[in-house]
Amino acid sequence: MEAKGKKEISFTEGSVGIALIKFAVPVLGALVLQAAYGAVDLLIVGIFGDAASISAVGTGSVFMNMITFIITSLAMGSTVIIGQHIGERNPKAAGDTVGTTIIMFGALGIIVTILLEVFAENIVHILQVPAESVEKTIQYIQICSGGIIVIIAYNVISSILRGVGNANLPFLFVGIACVVNIIGDLFFVGVLHMDVVGAALATVLAQLVSVIISLAVLRRKNLGIIFSKQQLRVSETELRKILRVGVPIALQETTVQISFLVINSIINGMGLMPSAGYGVAQKLVSFMLLVPVSVMQSVSAFVAQNVGAGKHKRAFKGFYTAMLGGGIVGVFMFLFSFFGGELISSIFSGDQEVIAQSAAYLKGYCPECILTCVLFSSIGYFNGNGVSKPVMFQGIISALCIRIPVSLFMSRLPGSSLTYVGLATPIATVWGIAFFACCFIWFRKKQKNLFGGVMQ
Repeated sequence: MEAKGKKEISFTEGSVGIALIKFAVPVLGALVLQAAYGAVDLLIVGIFGDAASISAVGTGSVFMNMITFIITSLAMGSTVIIGQHIGERNPKAAGDTVGTTIIMFGALGIIVTILLEVFAENIVHILQVPAESVEKTIQYIQICSGGIIVIIAYNVISSILRGVGNANLPFLFVGIACVVNIIGDLFFVGVLHMDVVGAALATVLAQLVSVIISLAVLRRKNLGIIFSKQQLRVSETELRKILRVGVPIALQETTVQISFLVINSIINGMGLMPSAGYGVAQKLVSFMLLVPVSVMQSVSAFVAQNVGAGKHKRAFKGFYTAMLGGGIVGVFMFLFSFFGGELISSIFSGDQEVIAQSAAYLKGYCPECILTCVLFSSIGYFNGNGVSKPVMFQGIISALCIRIPVSLFMSRLPGSSLTYVGLATPIATVWGIAFFACCFIWFRKKQKNLFGGVMQ
């Protein structure tokens, strides 16, 4: 890992737009494939199973996605710190960050595995899963939690690669996982008729194969860092840096994901069909969010390298460029999901009532396609600067004070539908955008040294 590889992108020179596109496209591709192999579970279970199985996979995958998102958010601390060290041209410090990251997340994986295995049944009851789906949901969570260490390993490897500006290898690794998962789902669910259990096994197997191959590739890959076995230890300095950035992001993501679990619970209380419809809608939403998530990850890596190099004006230009490009794509996604909700929902279920429930949710949710590009770009910019506390405050307030109360209120309106509940998310995002607008103004006035006058 002692030389700069050909696939690593330098964000500190050249065209801002081209650098972002070169990085964002494989990031988006990896996210598409990652969402695809998650959606394959629901698709194949929907073909061979019943509404109870769809509800179980939908709810179980929402919970496991929450765990994955939290881990990825914490790993963002590593991405940012590695990126800053690359911008500083300090490859040894980047290697120390890698070693600390491996030890920290290895310990975290063991703890999370034990907790999920022990408390899976309690979690399912808290989620108010419909009675018909309880046992299947428990099975799904327990099997996936048994492989959580593999899921953590994949996300840690990806975070390290994004930090050095390499988005192509994560794209390759998730592509491998996608192929393995499709084959596994068809075999376990379609041939062996293992239903929810088969879907969970296929997911874990896919991640395992991907991690094994990724480790083999990385052993022969030169990155822009210096890393040796002696650095496979916890560096207190790097650990503090990682946690300073990663913990607020993880707390924000935890609160956000919990809010969606609460919404899931609220919808589960509306009956089996709304629950199944919401499960389908969430799979579609996971695809809708891919563009803003890729924008956020790209902005974080871009800003981190430029901040490390002292190029604050270029960092802000990258933020603005990414936000504008993502917003334009978001407009088309909004139109497609609003007018074609039933069409895209039919991909995952042939049950007309489930399709109708999913489409109803999407009609309320779809403004988020545009709004979240603005919000996530702001999050990426603050994360890349290593200033993650505003991100935490925004996420917690949006989730606890807006998204959950509005969802509960909407669900209790006379003649309420999933359309009303779906509106809670874009309403919360509007507040988040306003919050970050105030943050930008505040930092321009109070912390000009941090931003280097980039907003002038």
